[in-house]
Amino acid sequence: MGNTINTADNFDFDTFIEGNKGIIFKVANSYCRDAEDRKDLVQEIIIQLWRSFSSFNHSVKRSTWTYRVALNVAISFYRKDVTRKKLTTELSGSLVDIIAEHEPPEKEEQFHQLQTFIAELKEMDRALMILYLEDKNQKEIGEILGISETNVSTKIARIKDKLRRKFLLTDQ
Repeated sequence: MGNTINTADNFDFDTFIEGNKGIIFKVANSYCRDAEDRKDLVQEIIIQLWRSFSSFNHSVKRSTWTYRVALNVAISFYRKDVTRKKLTTELSGSLVDIIAEHEPPEKEEQFHQLQTFIAELKEMDRALMILYLEDKNQKEIGEILGISETNVSTKIARIKDKLRRKFLLTDQ
């Protein structure tokens, strides 16, 4: 039997987690390379979703709220983990890996370079890129990260410029 949170819509937490597990695992995969750390992060995200549901603002989509909670927990987890051990530059199981599985072998190197670039970004910029690669619009990215649409646009432009310069340097 599912865990039900008392709300007007009789919210079933198990169903909610099942419906949003893609978001949870995507965020965990993007912030943790080690399988055990990913499991711990997924567990922390789920616990925080459970704890904070009472403060859920029903004016935003559940997926937006899930991203916000998951990314905040992941950034906190990452900051703690980085002091304990150094993460490798690759993000195992990231969006780039998923895309790369369906691309011709000649594009693998480009995906690897992109994956490495994303891993080198600051926590907030990495979160922004995850959402951008998910084709989230600037308004939704802003809502999830708690920043303005203008700030989202500026950050994306700066990251793209940095990426362009990095790829130009590696091609020379």
